[in-house]
Amino acid sequence: GENLTVDDVKAGLADGSILLVDVREDHEWVVSHIPKAIHIGRGILERDIAANISDKNSEIILYCGGGFRSALSAYNLQKMGYSNVASMDGGIREWKELGFPLNK
Repeated sequence: GENLTVDDVKAGLADGSILLVDVREDHEWVVSHIPKAIHIGRGILERDIAANISDKNSEIILYCGGGFRSALSAYNLQKMGYSNVASMDGGIREWKELGFPLNK
């Protein structure tokens, strides 16, 4: 699948063109997350994605802590027929390093 930079994702969120999904664990989400993101932990993603995002053509960006879990998750969603899924390179770690806003 495709990977997007943190800057790409921030721009996509600003113009409302993307759906951002945090695939980290509950305890990570509670500490901080990217504004406008929805939380579907990686362990339940395949089960719960359709209830949250039914349109398989939606532009979905997944993120995790550093980019590894979200890349795996993006691959799994593509296998389920979601055609427009990408992973955010660098994860929330890089988002934080660049000083972008977080909900805490």
